[in-house]
Amino acid sequence: MQKAYIMALYELVKKNENVISLLSDSGTEYDELLKREFPRQCINLGIAEENLVGAASGMAIGGLIPFVYTSGAFLAYRAFEFIRDDVCFQNLNVKIVGMGSGLAWSTLGSSHHTTEDISALRALPNLTIFSPASPREVEKTVKAAYEIEGPVYIRLGMSKEKEIYTEDYDFVPGKSVEIFDGTDYAVCVTGSIMEEAAEAAERLRGEGKKIKLINVHTLKPLDQKDLSLKLKGVKKVITVEEHNIFGGLGGILAEIIAEEKLKTELMRIGLNDCFAQGYGTQREVRAANGLDSESIYQILKREFL
Repeated sequence: MQKAYIMALYELVKKNENVISLLSDSGTEYDELLKREFPRQCINLGIAEENLVGAASGMAIGGLIPFVYTSGAFLAYRAFEFIRDDVCFQNLNVKIVGMGSGLAWSTLGSSHHTTEDISALRALPNLTIFSPASPREVEKTVKAAYEIEGPVYIRLGMSKEKEIYTEDYDFVPGKSVEIFDGTDYAVCVTGSIMEEAAEAAERLRGEGKKIKLINVHTLKPLDQKDLSLKLKGVKKVITVEEHNIFGGLGGILAEIIAEEKLKTELMRIGLNDCFAQGYGTQREVRAANGLDSESIYQILKREFL
């Protein structure tokens, strides 16, 4: 996803000299390409995330389009006040890109996990929140963020995520995407954990279960009517997220089910009001916390199917 982000940003920087890449000692080899060709549009402010967001706000006031890129945990939590007061309250054209969504910083522990960012940031007015599921979707998300006049937060994975789309598709902010259709159960997923959920759902479909898989790439603003139509008639809705179930996708779906008066049950799979345990690869940490494909498969089969 990191490569997809930088390549998409590269095209925007080349197209518009007002697009600025702001880093916090967190760049990759792909950023070096950007910096080498467009040194004026690539600025590293060091490990000072609050200052990074504050500087981006000033640039936006001056007509620039800054893309702030660093660890999602340090943006969503450490720089929260600056995102709230300097960006969202002023409704400025700043794009905030948090790398390492969910448990991606798997070797560094809970201080680096980004598992409450949706809950923290979803309450902020004026903020659009994207949570892409694959590299191709990252490219579409970055382009969509550029077209939006106002604050945007994008949460990115960073563990060589698999591509879930075999062909091109229309990315429409707010509208979820059906990966495959089913009549009995709807599994709604956001972010890079889609690859785990898709693997589990495919296994169950192979066993004859009628499962619909939905990619919720936009968490705010979410087209509630569109998603409720996709959920209409299913017996059960299951949300899967690499995030606390409180205030995350599970909370969003609970709101929609209640407000749209959908006659269905809801089950939330994610971190149940806790910090993730363990260290290792992202897959190992997911497994330790019941969020790998095997765990998701067993939960679905045992509890619902």
